[in-house]
Amino acid sequence: MKNVRPKKNLGQHFLTDLSVAKAIADTVDACPDIPVLEVGPGMGVLTQYLIDKPRELRVVEIDRESVDYLHEHFPQLDGKVIGGDFLRMDLRQLFEGRQFVLTGNYPYDISTQIFFKMIDNKDLIPCCTGMIQREVAERIASEPGNKAYGILSVLIQAWYRVEYLFTVDEHVFNPPPKVKSAVIRMTRNEVVDLGCDERLFRRVVKTVFNQRRKMLRVSLRQIFSKGAPDGFFEHELMTRRPEQLSIPQFVELTNRVAEVLSMGES
Repeated sequence: MKNVRPKKNLGQHFLTDLSVAKAIADTVDACPDIPVLEVGPGMGVLTQYLIDKPRELRVVEIDRESVDYLHEHFPQLDGKVIGGDFLRMDLRQLFEGRQFVLTGNYPYDISTQIFFKMIDNKDLIPCCTGMIQREVAERIASEPGNKAYGILSVLIQAWYRVEYLFTVDEHVFNPPPKVKSAVIRMTRNEVVDLGCDERLFRRVVKTVFNQRRKMLRVSLRQIFSKGAPDGFFEHELMTRRPEQLSIPQFVELTNRVAEVLSMGES
C-alpha cells in the first residue's frame, strides 16, 4: 500500500524526521508500567517506537486510509487499532477502566479539545505527552504575569505539572505547517480536590479571560444576573486582571463567586 496522502480537513502534517519521532515516543517513559494510547498515528512514525516498549499500546485514528495503512504495516497492532474520533470516545472503555498515558502528534485544530477531554478524564490519564503547535504549548506552560497565561494555563496546571520539552521546526513535516511545533509533557500533580466547585471554577476562568484586558470587577459582572452584594467588588482581587492571578487565587475567587450565587443573586 502506498503512503497516506495528508488531508487538510483533518489537519494532517506527517512527521518525517525519525530522530524527532523517537524523542517524542520516549517522552512516555516518564510514566512507566501503564498502557499507552496514541491519538492520530497516521502512518505510524511514532507508533514504530512505541511498539517496542514493554507495555500495552492502542492507537486511535479517524482517517480510514491511515487505519488501512496501519493494519497493513503493523501486524503487531492486530486488534489494537481503533478507527474513530477520540473526542467522542468513552475513554473508560479503552483499557477496561485502567489508567493510561495519552500521547501523539496531535492535529493542531483539535489539540485544545483533546486537552479539555484529558482534564475531564484526569483520573484515567496521569500523564499526557505529545507534539502540538508551539504557541499552544507556550500557553499551557505559561505562568502568571505572562501574556501567554490564559484559560489553558489555569485549567491544565490546576491538575497537571507541565514541562515544555523541546521545539520542532517546520521542515520535518509533510506538508510543512506554517508554524513551529513543540513537545510537552503533563503529569498529574497531587491535587485531588481544588477546594472549590470545579464547574464554577471553569466558568469563572473562562469568563474573565474572555475579557482579559479588563479588571475582574468588570468582567465578573456578567456572571451575576441580579448583581452582587455591596462590597463584593471592593476586594483587592477585583482590581487585578486575570493573567495576574495564580491558581490558588482563582480558587479563592471561585469560592467568593459561589457564596454570592448561593444567596440567589444569579
